[in-house]
Amino acid sequence: MFNLNAINDKIFKKVIVNPNKKELRSLASDVEVTTEFKNASYKSEVKNRSAKNTYIVDEIEVGVDQKGISKDKADEIAAKVFEYIKEKEVIRVDRKMGMNEKFSYNCRLYISKEFARIAHMWHDTLFNPDDSENPDLVSIYIPEWPERIMIAYPETGVTFILGSDYFGEAKKSFLRMAMYKVKKSGGLGFHAGSKVLRVLDKNNKIKDVGFIMFGLSGTGKTTLTIHDHELTGEEKAIVRQDDVIFMDEDGYCIGTENGFYIKTEGLNPANQGILYKAATSENATLENIMVREDSTVDFDDVSITSNGRGIILREDIDTTDDTVDLEKAHKILFITRRNDIVPPVVKLNPMQALDAFMLGESIETSAGDPSKAGQSKRCVGTNPFIMGSEIEEGMRLKEILQKNKDMECFILNTGSVGAKEDFKGEKLTINVSTTIMKEIAKDNIEWIEDKEWGYMIPKEVKGIDIEKYNPRNFYTKEEYDNIANMLREERKAWLSKYENQAMKEVAITI
Repeated sequence: MFNLNAINDKIFKKVIVNPNKKELRSLASDVEVTTEFKNASYKSEVKNRSAKNTYIVDEIEVGVDQKGISKDKADEIAAKVFEYIKEKEVIRVDRKMGMNEKFSYNCRLYISKEFARIAHMWHDTLFNPDDSENPDLVSIYIPEWPERIMIAYPETGVTFILGSDYFGEAKKSFLRMAMYKVKKSGGLGFHAGSKVLRVLDKNNKIKDVGFIMFGLSGTGKTTLTIHDHELTGEEKAIVRQDDVIFMDEDGYCIGTENGFYIKTEGLNPANQGILYKAATSENATLENIMVREDSTVDFDDVSITSNGRGIILREDIDTTDDTVDLEKAHKILFITRRNDIVPPVVKLNPMQALDAFMLGESIETSAGDPSKAGQSKRCVGTNPFIMGSEIEEGMRLKEILQKNKDMECFILNTGSVGAKEDFKGEKLTINVSTTIMKEIAKDNIEWIEDKEWGYMIPKEVKGIDIEKYNPRNFYTKEEYDNIANMLREERKAWLSKYENQAMKEVAITI
């Protein structure tokens, strides 16, 4: 019915073309609450992404975990949108995703003028465009639309965002589309953060170790990405990306964004000093945060929503440098947040890594479905934005791991161990997780095989009493076996969904 080139300024009544950041904030001033930090704070009616209302047009084979919509039905809705916007004044914002030309995309957002706050926020997430006249990806965002529905045309590169005023829909519309394009080009798009740990290894030699961290929103991915690991002197942590990366066949990871979209619940300078400093910068923008009448910000008050957010700029994060790319993902972490028998960390072989990717185990958070927050959740690649075959992505990751023998994979649990009805479990603190990552980078951990599960577990970790977090210490053998058997059955049921995607190589190995 249409192509990318047919979506241009002429189809709207009036277009405000590429106002700068200051102008965008001015356009949104009628809904701004200015905080004590002199940054802008906004509220949305919708407080989280509407996954249940997101559809992939069946111009491709839609994946198992995705909702499809026929092209005819999608085109019918699109036609109504095109008719509506003939009389609509919109803001156009052009930005560039990524700094590396191998996987870089010109992105254009059209949004109703009265929702300038979303344009203001999105402007900060990406980079200045090299070419603002030839977009690769386009999103048309009409928050006031009477029906809430998001429609992605994978082959066309166009997304319609209708009936929601939640900023995350704009951000993810472009990242979702770009990840699909990268997959078609032979790479992989991951919902993952990236960083470098520059450490002295066990031979007292300085080395750079690249990490990528998979994790659903709310599981600690951003906290671990930004953390400095208490490295000092010539040792240090260097942040590259927080949310989405593109990996090539050699493990090179290309960054995408200039602004990080962080969860702010409980944000404080004591435990998250780097994040707190960036979130309280005048450059930051806050969303659905409690701001008192005297302009003070209360990150602990979640009465508006537990999914309060902030956009922070890389330039306000002390541990960033001049690139968003990672030369090599030496260590791949699948972050989970479970509370029972998953150890603090386990080391995987490539086959087990494929299982971990396909299982994508964690718990639901307020960023996804607030009504199910805290419940067990699985999501392939911890990436709810995959378009097309899920197993295709898992198999490609396995191939990359087999080709690159210097890449190692781990599951890192950021929840607790030992939870029972009368016990919440032994909490795996930020310090536990960051120390484990540091010692992995230093190659200081001695690994032994867990005979029951087949993966490797640490015999000891410098700076941590690792035996304190041994899940088997908290249960009788019968209790442990019951939980383990239930977990295996859950995993078996989950993986069985992908049998029609020719996943004969995937088995329950963890």
